[in-house]
Amino acid sequence: MAIAGATGYIGGRLAPRLLEAGYPIRCLVRSARKLEGRDWTSDPRVEIRQADLADAAALTRELTGCDAAFYLVHSMMSADAEYARHDLLLAQTFATAARDAGVARIIYLGGLGETGEGLSEHLSSRREVETALASTGVPVTVLRAAMIIGSGSASFEILRYLVHRLPVMITPRWVATRCQPIAVDNVLTYLTGVLATPETTGGTFDIGGSKILPYSDIIRIMAAELGLPRRWIIPVPVLSPRLSSWWIHLVTPLSSKIARPLAEGLKNEVICRENRITLLIPQDLLDVRQAIHSAISQVKSQLVETNWSMAGPLPGDPDWSGGTVFRDSREIAIHAPASAAFRAVCRVGGSNGWYAAWLWAIRGWLDRMAGGPGLRRGRRHPDFLRYGDALDFWRVVGLETDRSLTLRAEMKLPGEALLEFHIEPDGAGQCTLRQTALFEPRGLFGLLYWYGVLPFHGIVFRGMLAGIRRDAERLAANS
Repeated sequence: MAIAGATGYIGGRLAPRLLEAGYPIRCLVRSARKLEGRDWTSDPRVEIRQADLADAAALTRELTGCDAAFYLVHSMMSADAEYARHDLLLAQTFATAARDAGVARIIYLGGLGETGEGLSEHLSSRREVETALASTGVPVTVLRAAMIIGSGSASFEILRYLVHRLPVMITPRWVATRCQPIAVDNVLTYLTGVLATPETTGGTFDIGGSKILPYSDIIRIMAAELGLPRRWIIPVPVLSPRLSSWWIHLVTPLSSKIARPLAEGLKNEVICRENRITLLIPQDLLDVRQAIHSAISQVKSQLVETNWSMAGPLPGDPDWSGGTVFRDSREIAIHAPASAAFRAVCRVGGSNGWYAAWLWAIRGWLDRMAGGPGLRRGRRHPDFLRYGDALDFWRVVGLETDRSLTLRAEMKLPGEALLEFHIEPDGAGQCTLRQTALFEPRGLFGLLYWYGVLPFHGIVFRGMLAGIRRDAERLAANS
């Protein structure tokens, strides 16, 4: 069983479900390291293969021997024509490789929505991918879903942040559009169930939850489940998808590039037009309130398996040996073992903060204004990191337990930046923590940026080191 997209939101949850159902799996990923730290990857039935989905010959080799293949790859920014073309090319390549490898069926998770001229570009792109996957004759099972509600999903995070931060919402007219959200657990049950249901081979099925509601009602249910007062919703005709996406960008962790296709899709009514799947794969479908309650409970219990930011790209390391690379290196002695220091280092960011709080808050706000992720993206878990995890406007690109942590900047910058933490044990339960900021400037503006922020490094980095030391010594004392 092959999974293309195993590092994404759905793929990362589907893999352990398939193992529980008794299926061996082969994960096709761009970066094998992005699956480090997942408990299920230690199962002997799991194969992890690095695969370039644009290379048909290589992909054919990786798919050979697989009876079925899940295609869970798509760009969250496919409202842009360039991303849509890229999605289409990858789907065509995958279909060709699946045919040549002898794959018996492809399973694809697409989007609900009426066909026709009124369909948003994002949903139209999903339809084009469906057609491309079926173009070589391999039977394709398509499951079309509307809003998927689960801890860490993009739709859930948008709703949660908007409702939490805005007691009064000025919204476009789409709040009256009907929607049939579905809980992520129900989606996973359908994805797993089609494998044991031959009747689903080659079919297209609408999947949705047990209730159809306008978006305004979903917003009110979210407020009630969060324990907040009633939110006042004022629809206006002047908010375009572009303006709506920028508003979402400013208020929630999602960037405007991701928010725009989601905002454009909200104009389309997304409800199930048929229910054949409920007869073929019966299950208890959660309604919107139950789905939101379950998602909030997982967030509070720190049991978020995957989140929307995990599928972000991990570009190759910049060429640090070429051109000018600025370094700011500092170190501090910690009266705690290396293991405690490493735990403290891995706790920075998200709800735990960055210690020099006001300067980081300003930098995060400036990044949001410039179109970057800012600090609102948070982190998957408050205490533990995995390779590839998003950490506010950083991403984990290096992780060695009790030794080091390397973060790559994903904020808007005129250059490339890394933040490295190295821990050296000093014996007798002590260690030294060395923190190094590296910046490779891009052009004159990059040089001006470095010298402009340099005076603040003393406050920011000294404060961070001091905060990590306090946290490490506290953790050691309590262990």
